[in-house]
Amino acid sequence: MSFETEPSFTHGAPPKAASTTAILLCNLGTPDAPTAPALRRYLGEFLSDARVVEIPKAIWWLILHGVILRVRPKKSAAKYASVWLPEGSPLKVWTQKQALMLRGYLGQRGHAVEVRYAMRYGNPSIASQLDQLKADGVNRVLILPAYPQYSATTTASVFDAVYGWAAKVRRIPEFRFVNHYHDDAGYIAALADKIRKHWQLSGQSEQLVMSFHGVPERTLTLGDPYHCECQKTARLLAEKLGLAKDRYKVTFQSRFGKAKWLEPYTEPTLVQMARSGVKSVDVVCPGFTGDCLETLEEINMEARHAFLEAGGKAFSYIDCLNDSPQWLAALAELGIRHLGGWDTGAPADPEALAQTCARARALGAVK
Repeated sequence: MSFETEPSFTHGAPPKAASTTAILLCNLGTPDAPTAPALRRYLGEFLSDARVVEIPKAIWWLILHGVILRVRPKKSAAKYASVWLPEGSPLKVWTQKQALMLRGYLGQRGHAVEVRYAMRYGNPSIASQLDQLKADGVNRVLILPAYPQYSATTTASVFDAVYGWAAKVRRIPEFRFVNHYHDDAGYIAALADKIRKHWQLSGQSEQLVMSFHGVPERTLTLGDPYHCECQKTARLLAEKLGLAKDRYKVTFQSRFGKAKWLEPYTEPTLVQMARSGVKSVDVVCPGFTGDCLETLEEINMEARHAFLEAGGKAFSYIDCLNDSPQWLAALAELGIRHLGGWDTGAPADPEALAQTCARARALGAVK
């Protein structure tokens, strides 16, 4: 094994970061631009992950490179273009803002913790951000996925990227990992607050539809807790809102391929609701902490169109948590709990550091 990619290190060099403890907020990823070439690179990385597509590698390679990456990038680029912001991809814009705000909320609570964000696929990569944190003198890192519900297809893949980086590094920082927070009281309260505010401004529809990202059904039988955690999030949220069971539905979106995925599927459910006489719906996506292609285009455009075409009269999309103050406060509290026992103060003062360096040189340090 080679460690040639190890960031340069000098004994006694003061940390460049505001703290030697950091949180790395990790999201799924996004293309660099809403263009076919950018989508081809992004989808090539995303769909090559064995955590995402559990098909024998040789067979999937032929499908991916022979069909999907020839056809899908152009179609996906058009979808991304429909939601692209002046600052870039919505997912990246919200994740970057959340990282900045999280650092502020932690500071208000007396914790000098560096906060960065990274993407599992695309830029900035998890490896590049870990390289920078290490170069800046950070030696304790809390990995915080932006996924409230655990799935091997998302959360575990983030952890894989961290382990892969660590396998190439000589001096590995201390790591902690947040697996899930699907039933965290602060997260549930922030979702409920977001929905109540929407109702106060726009009124309450006949039905609340909670749409979660789908995964292949076989992952449930293989032991993935994702489906169960989505159901618990929905139940706790409904209880917080005081909704009876007949006033809300749990659905799953973003199906890909021909395999059976978790049901019921979001768009067909909305169509059936409209045809059965439901005139108005509110749709929220609790599994997404920031708005992205799957919420803004798939739900607020495609699903909206399907519901109205089927006879529905009013479709209201409720934004993701995004920069909700209640959400960022809850995320800060979640981070503080997982940082328990770690030093979250500022680095040592220069004089104390100089004394430490002198002792190290006396013991034979050469840098």
